[in-house]
Amino acid sequence: MLEGTDEFALEAVTQWLAAFETALSRPNFEAAELLFHADGYWRDLLAFTWRIQTVRGGDNIVAALKTHTGNGQAGHFQIDLGRTAPRIVTRAGTETIEAIFSFETATGLANGILRLTPDEDEGHGLKAWSLMTALEELRGFEETVGSTRPTGEVWSRDFRGPNWLDGRQAAIAYIDRDPEVLVVGGGQAGLSIAARLTQLNVDTLIVDREQRIGDNWRNRYHALVLHNQVHVNHLPYMPFPPNWPTYIPKDKIAGWLESYAENMELNCWTGTEFSGATWDTDTARWSVTLNLPDGKSREMHPRHIVMATGVSGIPSLPDLPGLESFSGRIMHSSEYDEGSDWTGRNVLIVGTGNSAHDIAQDLHAQNAHVTMVQRSPTMILNVEPSAQLPYALYSEGPPLADCDLITTSMPFQVMRKSHQVITEQIKILDKDLLDNLSRVGFKTDFGWDQSGWQFKYLERGGGYYFNIGCSYLIINGQIGLAQLSDIDTLVADGARMVSGDTLPADLIVLATGYKGQEVLVRQLFGENVADRVGPIWGFDEEQHELRNMFVRTGQPGLWFIAGSFAQCRIYSKYLGLQIKACEEGLIPLI
Repeated sequence: MLEGTDEFALEAVTQWLAAFETALSRPNFEAAELLFHADGYWRDLLAFTWRIQTVRGGDNIVAALKTHTGNGQAGHFQIDLGRTAPRIVTRAGTETIEAIFSFETATGLANGILRLTPDEDEGHGLKAWSLMTALEELRGFEETVGSTRPTGEVWSRDFRGPNWLDGRQAAIAYIDRDPEVLVVGGGQAGLSIAARLTQLNVDTLIVDREQRIGDNWRNRYHALVLHNQVHVNHLPYMPFPPNWPTYIPKDKIAGWLESYAENMELNCWTGTEFSGATWDTDTARWSVTLNLPDGKSREMHPRHIVMATGVSGIPSLPDLPGLESFSGRIMHSSEYDEGSDWTGRNVLIVGTGNSAHDIAQDLHAQNAHVTMVQRSPTMILNVEPSAQLPYALYSEGPPLADCDLITTSMPFQVMRKSHQVITEQIKILDKDLLDNLSRVGFKTDFGWDQSGWQFKYLERGGGYYFNIGCSYLIINGQIGLAQLSDIDTLVADGARMVSGDTLPADLIVLATGYKGQEVLVRQLFGENVADRVGPIWGFDEEQHELRNMFVRTGQPGLWFIAGSFAQCRIYSKYLGLQIKACEEGLIPLI
């Protein structure tokens, strides 16, 4: 167990950073290796490698340091006195000294997180359990925020020229120019990366097929409310107002996204469909066709395309036996709005994830007769406190920027252990709920390795439900439950069971998730591009990083961003820095 005061933690971190800087500057990689545990981690976000990558093991860390450091490119390692002070905390069940530090590279300013734990094999001396290094800003290409914000003088003093509104309208019109970056999708992912790029003075256009920014939330089912809390979900630069509800309704989110685009001066074309693109190797630009609201089309030639269409965009429609025989209405959950048209009627919902439960609860509230059809085990946990446990850091007091940095610093393999610990807490907290669900035949799980709902999300984009009441309706029999394995076939009037009984249905809702992004890439960019990029989302073979997310891919000029509000806020910074670095010739496109 670690014992000591904040002064002890401060001194330990100061000594480690000094030793690390000395080892890098000489260089003395043998000395550097002695600073890490044999099974320690180094996660770098652009600062040394220009990639987002994690290395595990002291010898592997040293090999990576040899490749990516040297020539005095990193120095001035010091505790960042403007951030949360070094302290003793528990991460993934391990007590550790955790500290935020800053340093500089030849490219710009950087920061990081260091975690020290005792080495039992060497007299309990402190070594690095994990180190994270992250590029903060490019020297000479700082964001136009704070002290570097635009002065606005040209608009207030030159009465003869165009005013601010004239300038904005000309910027959005793209009459005589093409954007350097085309962002496909105007949700939280697209807006986050566009905001980052705009502050880096990279000309960026968002295109979205919906009629208004925010429609991707506005047009979802009537009862939708975010299931995680407001303080985790801010967008870059503009936090939500302090009077906003803890759980934000979808229409409030939609309105905020629309106002965010306006206030951040983002160039947006709505009602515009991106119909595909081809890459020209000679010019290093894309040829893009955009279908405009007036029925015309526009060809553009950006250097970069950022796909911000979500973790998944194409509905997955299962091949259910007899589905073509059903005479009622069939819809995917993405088409569902609200249930007033189905009052008094019978509905089967195929699927048991978040959307399935919310839709079932909404239909039940409209007095429909609902039966959920379970295809596979689903993780169920109460929305409070269980679903909020992974976000405990954001309630502990550190500023949002510090929380984001600490969250980003956790290697996924360490984070997995943390979520296994959280899962054990959830099993205790929600024992009565889970026991009662089991009693009525609902099959539950906690992920293949007991790592819980967040890793289900990162690996497959779903497979869980935050209970806000629907589980109790299932337990009490107010919403029916059937297993897909108990259904023989769908028939004209519902589902014929193996037992010979028929579950009547007027509507079948397929809450069956979405296909992976690689399917959309294949449709829009063709086989060759899809093959060069490969799988998107989910973990790489080493379980270190998400595949092809927020980084350069096998296809030059094609990037991907997706995920929660927090993921988009955090990783849009690093995606934006990479695109800016490409534009300034600091790194190649691939």
